[in-house]
Amino acid sequence: MEPRRDTFPRLLLHHADVRGAHPSVREKDLGIWQTWTWGDVAAEVRALACGLAAQGFRRGMHLAIIGDNRPRLYWTMAAVQALGGVPVPLYQDAVAEEMVYVLNDADVQFALVEDQEQVDKMLEIRERCPRLLHIVYDDPRGLRHYTQEFLHSYDEIQALGRAHHDAHPDFFPSAVAEAQPDDVAVMIYTSGTTGKPKGVCLTHDALIAAARGGVQFDRLTPDEDVLSYLPMAWIGDHLFSYCEALVAGFTINCPESGDTVMTDLREIGPTFYFAPPRVFENLLTQVTIRMEDAGALKRLAFRYFMNVARRCGAEILDGKGGVSLADRVLYGLGKILIYGPLRNVLGMSRIRVAYTAGAAIGPDLFRFYRSIGINMKQLYGATETCAYVCLQPDGDIKLDSVGKPAPGVEVKIADSGEVLVRSPAMLKEYYKRPDATAESIDGEGYFHTGDAGIFDPDGHLKIIDRAKDVGKLANGALFAPNYVENKLKFFSHIKEAVTFGHGREQVCAFINIDMSAVGNWAERRGIPYSGYTDLAGRVEVGDLIQECVEKVNAELAHDPVLCHSQVRRFLVLHKELDPDDDELTRTRKVRRGFIAEKYAVLTDALYGGREHQFIETQVKFEDGRVGAISADLRIRDARVFDPVAAAA
Repeated sequence: MEPRRDTFPRLLLHHADVRGAHPSVREKDLGIWQTWTWGDVAAEVRALACGLAAQGFRRGMHLAIIGDNRPRLYWTMAAVQALGGVPVPLYQDAVAEEMVYVLNDADVQFALVEDQEQVDKMLEIRERCPRLLHIVYDDPRGLRHYTQEFLHSYDEIQALGRAHHDAHPDFFPSAVAEAQPDDVAVMIYTSGTTGKPKGVCLTHDALIAAARGGVQFDRLTPDEDVLSYLPMAWIGDHLFSYCEALVAGFTINCPESGDTVMTDLREIGPTFYFAPPRVFENLLTQVTIRMEDAGALKRLAFRYFMNVARRCGAEILDGKGGVSLADRVLYGLGKILIYGPLRNVLGMSRIRVAYTAGAAIGPDLFRFYRSIGINMKQLYGATETCAYVCLQPDGDIKLDSVGKPAPGVEVKIADSGEVLVRSPAMLKEYYKRPDATAESIDGEGYFHTGDAGIFDPDGHLKIIDRAKDVGKLANGALFAPNYVENKLKFFSHIKEAVTFGHGREQVCAFINIDMSAVGNWAERRGIPYSGYTDLAGRVEVGDLIQECVEKVNAELAHDPVLCHSQVRRFLVLHKELDPDDDELTRTRKVRRGFIAEKYAVLTDALYGGREHQFIETQVKFEDGRVGAISADLRIRDARVFDPVAAAA
């Protein structure tokens, strides 16, 4: 009889049995890639699970995991699940104050953290987290003189576990056997864009259903390589780097640090890649900067062949007809001279499938990657649906859709325009929030996503925006702020944008410049600046951003639905929007309501017809200090265009 594979610990033991010598995890440490096989990982997880049990961890307890993507932190997930406990990953860049809420709300009793930085955060807030009993750390550097009794090294816990296993060899297999598919496998907190984060309880059943659906849909095999670098507290990383790896048996690769991701990406050459739109935006920005610094001949060749790619690259990738022989020949030449080397520089030369999700992606950005031969696809999902709702089938990609309902998923549009989802891959509940659970899942079992969307005639789902964010201008025309913001962010010089317009006569915007792209642009033109605030306030930079805004307006003029959402007035903010200042979530989603309230003086100036506005803003620095940034911001009028589609 085939062994059961209905929980993650049982999947782990299955891979250890059938492909024990196959690489399971790699990590770059001190410049050298270290490898652990599936057999190695099973032994590591067993030692940790037994050690945690010896330390008092019991079925039903919750353990927080905090740190960068590290093999030992992924193994902790499996060890906790093997004991019938619930791992609760937290964002590693969250300040200590933010962690207090989650640790208390989730009733966390154990915390396993990466290094001294995270240990210090735990020590700072421990007195306000009365349930927190034990803190375990992975990296011992800097912790030699930390002598608290509740503080333990990872190695110490594993040594305890090996002794426990020697004394009780049946303990670990029995614990794994006791786990049930409907047990909560992980608790992942929502980003909290509109209020306090909620703990989403996801079962083994739900996550494995999502992972199996994705693996079968894209024909993933044990030979795939994935770069695991996104926050472990994000459902996207959990699905792709943990769940699908345990279902398919492929290899995850952990970079040395956040600063070396691009180098490590090129060294690994993943076959399967996942990133939110902001990562793809940043990569495109880097390419743009490099090309601006290149010689005249190289710039000319790049622009020429990128025009060819935009014209026919996506169609050639999808195997569609209608591309002329001349274009196919030119594209083939471009592949040798430009696209191939560019994919290699990006670390994407081996990619079979690249996914993006987490926020809407601009069609222009999407087309860029597909046009150079990268099989980039969008998926649509939420934490509550295990990031599994819609997928884009190969050869049937639409740049402005998120694909068709994934296998086993039912999607319908409510009368209000909200997207509703029913599938096996859904949350069990919000932790300690039966009211929120009942509110989000209706009597028919449909989860209310909070997104507004429509189906096109071919059955592809188009997400317009968050339902709560979609509004109307004073003239009754539809206004979708996120859609406009994404078109603005396609430009390498714009890092973030926030648009306003609901109930107003016109659309106005705040713009954050991209410091690296605009700084490079300014240096090549001999424009001096002393920092972000100074650079953002330069007249030349305002002119540069105005060009980008007006190009977006020209494109919007051709959109029959959003042609009235052209940006009429804008300003370049004096500071970067920052999660530490509560302006963005930890997944870098704009907290539009908070920003509108915080910068009310600026929105009043935009809509009041003023040309300048002074503002002083309090900011938090990384070391905890508080300071202030002030500036006199110039407000600009942008050119708008007559609606072409509406007049047609």
